[in-house]
Amino acid sequence: MKSTQKQCGNPGIATGEAGIASQPAVFAAPEAGFTLLEVLVALVIVGVALGASLRAVGSLTQNSDHLRSAMMATWSAENRLAQIRLSNTWPDLGQSNFSCPQDDLDLRCYQDVIATPNPSFRRVEVGVFDARFPDRRIIKLIQVVPNAL
Repeated sequence: MKSTQKQCGNPGIATGEAGIASQPAVFAAPEAGFTLLEVLVALVIVGVALGASLRAVGSLTQNSDHLRSAMMATWSAENRLAQIRLSNTWPDLGQSNFSCPQDDLDLRCYQDVIATPNPSFRRVEVGVFDARFPDRRIIKLIQVVPNAL
Protein backbone atom coordinates (compact mmCIF):
# COMPACT_ATOMS: atom_id res chain seq x y z
CA MET A 1 0.00 0.00 0.00
CA LYS A 2 1.02 3.44 -0.77
CA SER A 3 0.93 6.23 1.80
CA THR A 4 -1.31 9.09 0.92
CA GLN A 5 0.55 11.63 3.00
CA LYS A 6 2.65 14.11 1.12
CA GLN A 7 5.40 16.31 2.33
CA CYS A 8 4.86 20.00 2.01
CA GLY A 9 7.68 22.46 1.87
CA ASN A 10 8.22 22.29 5.60
CA PRO A 11 9.90 18.99 6.58
CA GLY A 12 8.35 18.81 10.11
CA ILE A 13 4.70 19.14 8.93
CA ALA A 14 2.87 16.25 7.30
CA THR A 15 -0.10 16.84 5.01
CA GLY A 16 -3.24 14.75 4.97
CA GLU A 17 -5.13 13.38 1.92
CA ALA A 18 -6.68 16.75 1.16
CA GLY A 19 -3.27 18.32 1.11
CA ILE A 20 -3.98 20.43 4.21
CA ALA A 21 -1.12 20.65 6.63
CA SER A 22 -1.88 19.18 10.07
CA GLN A 23 -0.22 20.45 13.24
CA PRO A 24 2.42 18.26 14.80
CA ALA A 25 1.53 16.71 18.18
CA VAL A 26 2.74 19.09 20.88
CA PHE A 27 3.13 17.78 24.40
CA ALA A 28 3.00 20.46 27.07
CA ALA A 29 5.97 20.41 29.43
CA PRO A 30 4.96 20.13 33.10
CA GLU A 31 4.87 23.59 34.61
CA ALA A 32 7.33 24.38 37.38
CA GLY A 33 5.93 25.70 40.72
CA PHE A 34 3.17 24.89 43.16
CA THR A 35 -0.56 25.05 42.88
CA LEU A 36 -2.56 27.32 45.14
CA LEU A 37 -3.88 24.30 47.06
CA GLU A 38 -0.36 23.04 47.77
CA VAL A 39 0.69 26.47 49.04
CA LEU A 40 -2.36 26.70 51.31
CA VAL A 41 -1.73 23.23 52.77
CA ALA A 42 1.89 24.17 53.45
CA LEU A 43 0.78 27.39 55.18
CA VAL A 44 -1.66 25.48 57.37
CA ILE A 45 1.08 23.02 58.39
CA VAL A 46 3.50 25.84 59.22
CA GLY A 47 0.78 27.69 61.16
CA VAL A 48 -0.07 24.64 63.25
CA ALA A 49 3.62 24.03 63.98
CA LEU A 50 4.16 27.65 65.04
CA GLY A 51 1.05 27.58 67.23
CA ALA A 52 2.24 24.43 68.97
CA SER A 53 5.71 25.87 69.55
CA LEU A 54 4.28 29.10 71.00
CA ARG A 55 2.10 27.10 73.36
CA ALA A 56 5.12 25.05 74.45
CA VAL A 57 7.19 28.18 75.11
CA GLY A 58 4.34 29.69 77.14
CA SER A 59 4.04 26.52 79.18
CA LEU A 60 7.78 26.49 79.87
CA THR A 61 7.64 30.10 81.03
CA GLN A 62 4.74 29.36 83.37
CA ASN A 63 6.51 26.27 84.76
CA SER A 64 9.62 28.36 85.31
CA ASP A 65 7.64 30.84 87.43
CA HIS A 66 6.12 28.03 89.52
CA LEU A 67 9.52 26.43 90.08
CA ARG A 68 10.98 29.77 91.13
CA SER A 69 8.13 30.30 93.63
CA ALA A 70 8.57 26.79 95.02
CA MET A 71 12.32 27.28 95.41
CA MET A 72 11.88 30.63 97.19
CA ALA A 73 9.17 29.18 99.46
CA THR A 74 11.42 26.24 100.33
CA TRP A 75 14.18 28.66 101.30
CA SER A 76 11.79 30.60 103.54
CA ALA A 77 10.60 27.44 105.32
CA GLU A 78 14.14 26.08 105.69
CA ASN A 79 15.30 29.44 107.06
CA ARG A 80 12.61 29.34 109.75
CA LEU A 81 13.39 25.73 110.71
CA ALA A 82 17.12 26.52 110.86
CA GLN A 83 16.37 29.56 113.02
CA ILE A 84 14.45 27.34 115.48
CA ARG A 85 17.28 24.76 115.56
CA LEU A 86 20.00 27.36 116.08
CA SER A 87 18.16 29.38 118.73
CA ASN A 88 18.46 26.53 121.27
CA THR A 89 15.05 27.42 122.67
CA TRP A 90 12.08 25.17 123.18
CA PRO A 91 9.37 26.35 120.72
CA ASP A 92 6.03 27.21 122.32
CA LEU A 93 3.02 25.10 121.37
CA GLY A 94 0.52 26.75 119.05
CA GLN A 95 0.20 28.51 115.74
CA SER A 96 1.75 31.69 114.43
CA ASN A 97 2.19 33.42 111.12
CA PHE A 98 4.67 35.96 109.87
CA SER A 99 5.94 37.55 106.71
CA CYS A 100 8.84 35.71 105.05
CA PRO A 101 9.54 37.49 101.73
CA GLN A 102 12.12 36.25 99.30
CA ASP A 103 13.39 38.50 96.49
CA ASP A 104 10.28 40.14 94.99
CA LEU A 105 7.86 37.46 96.25
CA ASP A 106 5.58 38.44 99.13
CA LEU A 107 5.33 35.19 101.08
CA ARG A 108 3.53 34.37 104.35
CA CYS A 109 4.78 31.61 106.63
CA TYR A 110 2.48 29.73 109.00
CA GLN A 111 4.13 27.84 111.84
CA ASP A 112 2.39 25.15 113.86
CA VAL A 113 4.15 23.62 116.88
CA ILE A 114 2.56 20.34 118.01
CA ALA A 115 3.35 18.12 120.99
CA THR A 116 4.62 14.61 120.21
CA PRO A 117 4.07 11.37 122.18
CA ASN A 118 7.62 11.78 123.47
CA PRO A 119 7.65 14.86 125.74
CA SER A 120 11.29 15.58 124.83
CA PHE A 121 10.36 16.47 121.26
CA ARG A 122 8.03 18.85 119.48
CA ARG A 123 6.88 18.73 115.92
CA VAL A 124 7.22 22.00 113.97
CA GLU A 125 5.34 22.45 110.69
CA VAL A 126 6.07 25.46 108.49
CA GLY A 127 3.77 26.16 105.56
CA VAL A 128 4.50 28.88 103.02
CA PHE A 129 1.77 30.71 101.09
CA ASP A 130 1.85 33.39 98.43
CA ALA A 131 0.34 36.55 99.98
CA ARG A 132 -1.61 37.20 96.77
CA PHE A 133 -3.21 33.72 96.93
CA PRO A 134 -3.56 32.92 100.65
CA ASP A 135 -5.57 29.75 100.02
CA ARG A 136 -2.82 28.10 97.94
CA ARG A 137 0.02 26.58 99.95
CA ILE A 138 3.28 26.47 98.01
CA ILE A 139 5.19 24.17 100.34
CA LYS A 140 5.05 22.61 103.79
CA LEU A 141 8.09 21.40 105.72
CA ILE A 142 7.99 19.41 108.96
CA GLN A 143 10.76 18.96 111.51
CA VAL A 144 10.98 17.34 114.94
CA VAL A 145 12.85 19.54 117.42
CA PRO A 146 14.48 18.13 120.58
CA ASN A 147 14.27 19.94 123.92
CA ALA A 148 17.45 21.96 124.23
CA LEU A 149 17.34 22.13 128.06
